[in-house]
This record gives sequence, structure tokens and C-alpha cells, in this order.
Amino acid sequence: MALISGALVAAAAGARPLLSSAARRAAAPLSCAAYWATSPGGNGIEDSPLPRSSHLARFRERRALAVTDITATEWCEKQMEFVLEHGKPERTDAMKAGSDRHAQLEDEVVRRVDVAIRSAEELWAVRFMNFIVGTNQLLFEDITREIPVFGVVEGSWVIGIIDEIQLPKNGISFQPILVDTKTRRRQKSPSEAQKRNGRLQLMCYKYLWDNLIAEKFPTENFFSYFDLDPNYLLSNHVKWYINSLGFNAKTFEDVLKYFKITCHTLQWLQSQEQLLLRYELQADDSLLEEYKFTYDARWFKDQIQEVLSFWQGSREPKFVTEEERWKCGICKFAPDCPMIDWTPKC
Repeated sequence: MALISGALVAAAAGARPLLSSAARRAAAPLSCAAYWATSPGGNGIEDSPLPRSSHLARFRERRALAVTDITATEWCEKQMEFVLEHGKPERTDAMKAGSDRHAQLEDEVVRRVDVAIRSAEELWAVRFMNFIVGTNQLLFEDITREIPVFGVVEGSWVIGIIDEIQLPKNGISFQPILVDTKTRRRQKSPSEAQKRNGRLQLMCYKYLWDNLIAEKFPTENFFSYFDLDPNYLLSNHVKWYINSLGFNAKTFEDVLKYFKITCHTLQWLQSQEQLLLRYELQADDSLLEEYKFTYDARWFKDQIQEVLSFWQGSREPKFVTEEERWKCGICKFAPDCPMIDWTPKC
């Protein structure tokens, strides 16, 4: 495992990482469950204070928006407002089945390790290490799953966890492809609204991934926005976890340096423009559809700006369009929604 540290140091001088097969086996399968411990919480970063009544100020102050926050807002802004004000409704059997499937897919390539954390600095240290370990697994096994990504999108901090990244096996392209797996209760193709939501999710992941490996991580704003101490001394348990991966870190800044070296190493791994959504049947995990689409920077920017205008409090939340009012039929907040008062049927 010491070879990993040595390789990353060499990478700072422009070399690609070189790990032995023994080091790869020891490091690549490792991940950590600690980044689930808190709820989700190349653009300029907004310096102007947000209105105190904004959803960002009320519900995500000093925290990042999750990619799932973004997609949930795109799905229905009014539903998102209900969730923020009243909390998430109880998870359905379909949601639980989807989570179980994702855990199953993760277990195929990743061994999760529980790490006790005691501060925001240690939570981020574990996130950085998960990214490092995941990218090493990608390089040597051509696949990784559940890899955290984070950064600034249109002035707001965003964090997400990519379902799966694959390296092509055709020997022609070295650009990874980002994949997200969705499960469905019925043997039916997803609606356009569902595909649109999935497109936005994967485009978020691509934007975050590409910016990280392009070394656009805004370090100074990172410390100030999240109120983090670079000199924070890591606990013995966290240091043990990091040491088990072949790294020697005493402070939070030590971990950040390893993370930045890793990003420098990966400059040649800009992801493909084509993204992949996989839809599986919950009953037997059989493949229903593979939906491939191309990243659209203009569309993505427009969608993000629309979502952020809701979070920043610049306007009232919107209801779903008339064509998509079928969503109301599966919304737990429908009985309390003002739309229902004047809509004869959802």
C-alpha cells in the first residue's frame, strides 16, 4: 500500500500512478460508510449573502446541495418545499427495493468500512479518501461504484455520489462513461419526465467529475464556506483508516493534499460526452432499457439556474405542468397541495 503514496507523490511531477497488483488488491475494494453520516446536505462563487428566507439559508446553510436535492426540485418544486418544511414522507417499498439493489451492486466491487467520525473535517477527510480509493479502483479494475464527487455549480456547492464509472474495454478510448441504475416496479419504459430527471442527475455527476480532475476545486472557498480548519488534527481512528490505505496523514490538510495530487493524476480521464441510464425490473433485476444520451452543457446550465432560483428564494415554487400532473397521484403531500384545490383531477 505504501506504493500508492509514492505513486501519488510522483504524479505531482506529471507521472501517471503506478501501483502493483498487490497494492491494488489491498486498496481498491475499500470504501467507507462514514460519508452517509450526514444528510445532504468552473463558475464564480456567489459572495453576496442570500435572503434569510431563502431555502438555501434556512435549510442548507454551510452545507452543500445534494444532487438529489437538485433532481427532486426539478421533479416538483412544490413537493421539494413540502419536504423541506415537513420532512420526507415514509419510504415506500419501491424506494427500499431501489436502495437494496444499489447496495447489492456496490457490494459486487466495494467493501464498506465503518469509520467513526467526530467532526466536519473528518467527514470530509473520509470523502476525499473514498474518492482516492475509488479512482484507483477505476484505473486497475476498469470500474468503480458509489464514488463521491463535489464542487461548485453555478455558484453553489453541490455534492453527489456517482452510481458507477466504467472504463471502455475497446482499447480505443480511455474516457470513462458515467452510469446510473434505476429500478422499476413494472415492466414499463420510463416516462419522458423520468428520463429528463435522470439526464439532469447524470449531467450533474459529469460536471462535478470533470471539474475535479481538471483541478478546479476551489480550496480557499471550500475552507471558508464550510467553516473548516485545515490544521485540524485527525482522530486516531480516522488516521488508522487512512494509514490502512497506505497514506500517512495527521491533519485535514494532509488529506486534502493527497486528494489534489490524485486529481492532478487524473487529468487524462475526462468523462465521455455520452452518458448511460440503466433501467432494471425490481422483481428479478433484469434489464428493461439502456438509455444513452449526450451531455448538453447549455441545457444543463439552464436547468441548474432554474433549480437554484427556487433555492435562492428569487421566486415562488412552481407546480408541475399540466402534462405532468400524473405526478400528483404518487405524491404523499397531494392532500395538502394548493394545486389540488383548483385542479379537478391530477
